[in-house]
Amino acid sequence: MNITTQSVHFTASEQLEQFVDTKVNKLDQFFDGIVSAEVILKLEKSDSTENKVAEISLNVPGGDLFAKKQAKSFEEAVDLSVDALRKQLIKWKEKVHTK
Repeated sequence: MNITTQSVHFTASEQLEQFVDTKVNKLDQFFDGIVSAEVILKLEKSDSTENKVAEISLNVPGGDLFAKKQAKSFEEAVDLSVDALRKQLIKWKEKVHTK
């Protein structure tokens, strides 16, 4: 799977990019037809500490799946997004196999 990571309003560390790649690659376990993934990490301009946003878009045959989560850390936001996409992938896989 081809994963592209963009960081908006900051520069992502190598460690953060590896974390994102590892988490997103684990989605292959639930559906092996994922073509590519686009991850956008950005800092929201807000007063709260939960200003880290992770948006993950998965390109799968026949459509796209998307999750956007906000949290105190990028790692937590990525975790929440990957969790949401895992659920979407399981539903997607069932829908594809029942056709």
